[in-house]
Amino acid sequence: MHRSDNVSVFKVTTDDDFQQALKVRYEVYVIGQLVPLNEDVDEFEDESHHYLAVADDKAVGAARWRVTNEGHKLERFAVLDNYRGRGIGTELVKKVMEDVMNDSPKHIYMHSQIDAVPMYEKFGFIKEGDMFIESDIEHYLMMMPNIKVT
Repeated sequence: MHRSDNVSVFKVTTDDDFQQALKVRYEVYVIGQLVPLNEDVDEFEDESHHYLAVADDKAVGAARWRVTNEGHKLERFAVLDNYRGRGIGTELVKKVMEDVMNDSPKHIYMHSQIDAVPMYEKFGFIKEGDMFIESDIEHYLMMMPNIKVT
């Protein structure tokens, strides 16, 4: 578990925590960014590893990762509006990356919304290719270079 300023980030292990993660994603993506629900909650939920960030005894952030044909894909990073700027997104990335690295990835990538690119660059991700549209939002493919598999 990672902690930062009364924030805890942990891997989801119960259905209640999973529902809380979905609730955060719903508020951020469906309500806040007008992403259709069926584009946020998808057929990959069961095979994904989910994470929840809690602050002030409230679910305030969520993320997930899964293994695809292209490698380990980080997805669905979301932090409630009122909790942005407190390092919660950074703590989510730290915890997810820690767990992904323990899974011996050969390739790590994500589709990052443009506003989040600088945060992921701090972790060593690099933009690859041109900007593209996903769910009517501008994104970049971001990759983690030089993965060392032991």
